[in-house]
Amino acid sequence: MLPYAIYGQDTSSYLRLMFYNCENAFDIYDDTLHDDDEFLPSGIRRWNKSRYENKIQAIYKTIVAAGGWEPPEIVAFCEIENKHVVEDIISKTYLSKYSYSIIHEESPDQRGIDVCLIFRNDHLRLISYDYWKPQSVDPFDTRTVLYARMAFVSDTFNVIVNHWPSRRGGVLSGLELREQIAEMVKERSDSLQDSGDKYVIITGDFNSNPEDPEMKIFDSDKRYVNLSAQIPAQGTYRYQGRWEMFDQVIVSSALAQGISVNASVLNPGFLLMDDPVYPGKSPFSTYRGFRYQGGFSDHLPVIVTLRLR
Repeated sequence: MLPYAIYGQDTSSYLRLMFYNCENAFDIYDDTLHDDDEFLPSGIRRWNKSRYENKIQAIYKTIVAAGGWEPPEIVAFCEIENKHVVEDIISKTYLSKYSYSIIHEESPDQRGIDVCLIFRNDHLRLISYDYWKPQSVDPFDTRTVLYARMAFVSDTFNVIVNHWPSRRGGVLSGLELREQIAEMVKERSDSLQDSGDKYVIITGDFNSNPEDPEMKIFDSDKRYVNLSAQIPAQGTYRYQGRWEMFDQVIVSSALAQGISVNASVLNPGFLLMDDPVYPGKSPFSTYRGFRYQGGFSDHLPVIVTLRLR
């Protein structure tokens, strides 16, 4: 394990994970198997090479802002079109200086947006990974859930990355499907802990707030702690002037009790803009409706930092 520094300290016992909804990180090429027409040069959003390259640099700048002297050891994403986009993030930016590896699989999502992650292979060892989906759900109805088992120093961590169905059409839209995915994730996470894998990190864009019924599934037996419910911040996504904490971090109680762990929302000024309609700030997004703004994302990232005792 290579020693490195963050905030001027020796942090060989630190592990940082960032989750980021990238807001439609599409390349400019037509995917004939998915509906990506609006993000083509001929599409309604007039997506082109320049805008794509700006998007890659925006994602890179956000990742770097999450670190001190070094970028996070794990960065999980959603709304990434394909592996080519991830490869550009780590090879066509200054992230190329670091030893990032990719975990990615094409999603059955109709638009083709995927859940994936990158990790620093000079600090972590990948043991295994898989993609999950509820057996009772048509695979084309939702995105799969990424599961990765990794070794860091002398500990093993289980990372579960989610992007649950949206509320487009109202709060109840997609609720049943979100509940099905929540039950699947909890059941499989419980099984990991029952088999001795006590350290579990569940993160992602849940399209739900910590107090919503589908998130309360994780509170049923006190095996989990929702760190995002404890974050003294405004939220990660803003809709009609109201902040929502859709991007969250949940950890197993064993991890919360056995390791120093905290979560936060990354909200530096450059990721925010004055809301043109409602008082206050909103995330500086790439688009507002169909108008190109050249920003970063309509979501703010969340970061969890673990320090081994």
